[in-house]
Amino acid sequence: METNDAIAALAALGHAKRLAIFRLLVVAGPKGRMAGDIGDALGIPGATLSFHLKDLVQAGLVTSEQQGRFVCYRAAFNCMNALIAYLTANCCADDPVGACC
Repeated sequence: METNDAIAALAALGHAKRLAIFRLLVVAGPKGRMAGDIGDALGIPGATLSFHLKDLVQAGLVTSEQQGRFVCYRAAFNCMNALIAYLTANCCADDPVGACC
């Protein structure tokens, strides 16, 4: 993951509603959740939900798939794992014992 991609992902997760949406989708796993279900579960109105989902999709953290009249959203686990790897790539590099990992 490049630095600018990490910045975009962290910025997208830097809002309480977007973080809640992402965490809900992580819990849902690969099957994801329909947009309406996400809104119902988190008490987020449709227009607001669409705004936040758009930011998460643009950051690469969430994917969407049209299923008839509905849209299914899924956490992009590859992006999530890349972000975690980016953040921990040099973990304890200055610690000769490497005890933190």
